[in-house]
Amino acid sequence: MPQGDLPTPPGSGARALLDEWRSPLGSRLASRVVMSAMTRSAAGPGHVPTEAMATYYARRARHGVGLILTESTAVAAVGDGFPDAPRIITPSQVKGWRTVTSAVHAVGGTIFCQLIHCGRMAHPDYTGGLQPVSSTDRPAAGIIRRSGKPYVAPRRLAVEELPTIVDEFCAAAEASCDAGFDGVELHLAHGYLIDQFLDARVNDRDDEYGGSIVNRCRLALELTQAVIARVGPSRVIARLSPSRWMGGHYEWPDMPAMLDYLIPALDAAGLRALDISCARADYFTTSGSVVRAIRRHWPHLLIAGASLTESEAQAELDARWLDMVTFGRALIANPDLVERWRGGQAVVPYDVRMLDELQ
Repeated sequence: MPQGDLPTPPGSGARALLDEWRSPLGSRLASRVVMSAMTRSAAGPGHVPTEAMATYYARRARHGVGLILTESTAVAAVGDGFPDAPRIITPSQVKGWRTVTSAVHAVGGTIFCQLIHCGRMAHPDYTGGLQPVSSTDRPAAGIIRRSGKPYVAPRRLAVEELPTIVDEFCAAAEASCDAGFDGVELHLAHGYLIDQFLDARVNDRDDEYGGSIVNRCRLALELTQAVIARVGPSRVIARLSPSRWMGGHYEWPDMPAMLDYLIPALDAAGLRALDISCARADYFTTSGSVVRAIRRHWPHLLIAGASLTESEAQAELDARWLDMVTFGRALIANPDLVERWRGGQAVVPYDVRMLDELQ
């Protein structure tokens, strides 16, 4: 699509990746760099965030990251798919997260809590023995990377149970605000519960939440609208991954038609910020292509990236494809990534051994 056909994104004017700016999220941000949500499995007993997590996130904020998205945080025990992952359900978990947000705010940072329900990607090992739930009763293919075990058959959710899913996200969003978060990111991506309704390869329902595009998008839209009603539009980002890496390049089978319906519908629901994720894939063949497909539908805040160099990220901003750019492994390797780029310093390459502990 020619650049002249693009809508004017929010925050028009200078769009330097590393400069402070006034964002539509309601605050001045230190840069247009976003720390992508990355599971680290560092929570303490009872799925309570730790002081080490507070130090980890605050370190990135201190060095110029504009927006931090936390690791995925379960809204219900049955939706937990990771060992030692944080949750935001109980008062002790909220209190633990308050330690994290206080540390980030003390250095001038902005932090959103990523809310997740893993659906059939959960496992009884992580749910306290509860059987996972989904749009379907078919198990996910493959094995769980962290345990080497196969996924188990989920229980198909009944229509009358779906308002409970929405309520769990709403309660978690309100708890996030109580914990001091500046907002929440709704994880509607990567094959987790809400994506299990969106994806025609997974959703085999014959009720009002399956079959047609309108039906498969229904839960995502109901959930998004309900959370916005609880906490306000400037406090909500939605994450989607229509094209991503899942042991190979994977796309929704009817992706163009899905995007033509879903993106304007999210706009009509009141959403004002989208994060297009690609799960460690090459940006330009996955998220980048989605960004180019949806920009004509989406005049609001648009976030994507994860695998870009500094110059590639700046080019996406200059062309107005993006308003902010996510970085993942680069920020694990370089807590001071923004300052390194500002000073023209070399960037430390990522090494998988860096995942062994929070730094």
